[in-house]
Amino acid sequence: MPEPFAELFKESEIFADREVLSPHYVPHNLLFRERQMGEIAKYLAPSLKGERGRNLFIYGKTGTGKTTCVKSVLEKVKELAVVKARISYVNCRIYNSRYRVLSKIASDHLPMYAKRGYGVVDIYEKVINWIEEDGKVLVVVLDEIDLVKDLDDLIYTMTRVNSDIKGGGITIVGISNKISFKEDLDPRSLSALYENELVFPPYNSTELASILKDRTDKGFKKGKIDGSAVNLAAAVAAKDSGDARLALKILTKAGELAEEKNLPVITPKEIEDAAKYAEEDIAYELVNTLPEHQKLIIYAIAVLSLQGGRYKKLTEGTDTYIFSGEVYDKYSSITQSMNREPKSSRWYRKYITDLEMQGLIVTYESGQGIRGHTKLIKLAYPPEKIKNTIEKALFRENEGAAPAA
Repeated sequence: MPEPFAELFKESEIFADREVLSPHYVPHNLLFRERQMGEIAKYLAPSLKGERGRNLFIYGKTGTGKTTCVKSVLEKVKELAVVKARISYVNCRIYNSRYRVLSKIASDHLPMYAKRGYGVVDIYEKVINWIEEDGKVLVVVLDEIDLVKDLDDLIYTMTRVNSDIKGGGITIVGISNKISFKEDLDPRSLSALYENELVFPPYNSTELASILKDRTDKGFKKGKIDGSAVNLAAAVAAKDSGDARLALKILTKAGELAEEKNLPVITPKEIEDAAKYAEEDIAYELVNTLPEHQKLIIYAIAVLSLQGGRYKKLTEGTDTYIFSGEVYDKYSSITQSMNREPKSSRWYRKYITDLEMQGLIVTYESGQGIRGHTKLIKLAYPPEKIKNTIEKALFRENEGAAPAA
């Protein structure tokens, strides 16, 4: 093998098993989530035994273990003889419409009907007939449910199954980072949900340190990471949001940096350098999954941060804050230039709260003397990168039509 390629394929001096450090890895034992796993199992028990149960909605910030817990519970219960339900896991980042979700369910259980050519009504009827033939219960996990574009139609369609058939039914498990997403639903969909709710709290630094220690023992070779480096990765992630996924990304990047430098051990210096990369990676990944109007609002903030605005901007050290009212005006202008209808100021305020909860912006209320009481906003990440990220997403979604900045 040529020398440059041989170097790429040689055994790692740092990593023992990179998969263990992946956010998608499901450990055998989930630390600090025993109560939540017990609650999930309790809420889903009737459905898993073949009875009609209540739907379950799970909320929490990114990296709090929601998806991992659900997957772990479902893997464990599959081994039990009493489980009679069929299960479909749907990643709504990929399957982001009613048609795609129903097609995924058909692909899981009725592959002969999953091919192209069947419409929503056809697939719906096939799924109903399949459920009704022996009264089975289907548990559908909709991960990142808020990303489904026609969510009202999907919720209405899936809850209607339980009214349209005599035996069996569908139980929905919705997972979302946004506790307020149901406020967007039509009243007819909300009234049919009949759900339990479960909120996942962020991990604290002590919990994150224990989780990371468990992963690093398996993911890195013995003696290749300093204990203080693990604690620092946990502290950085806990300070930011209690996000275990961020902590794991920091560790993986730190390992890669150590390997590039031919270092014998990962130290706090590599953690500090890796944190800069990992935080931005997660931020831009999150931006790409925002609903359209939240994308447009954060795009407006990025544009104003780069261009300046009509009003005097406020600076605090190197940070620049912008008036909330000007952000709304810019958002409305951009939205109208794309032939969209801007949301009302009430919805705008709710979206600002959502964006702050996800760590993408920072806000504070001004005191008197600055045009009265007003909210001041700044981006938590470099505006140029946020602007470019959203422009790529908007161009793709709107067939190349650039928003007017």
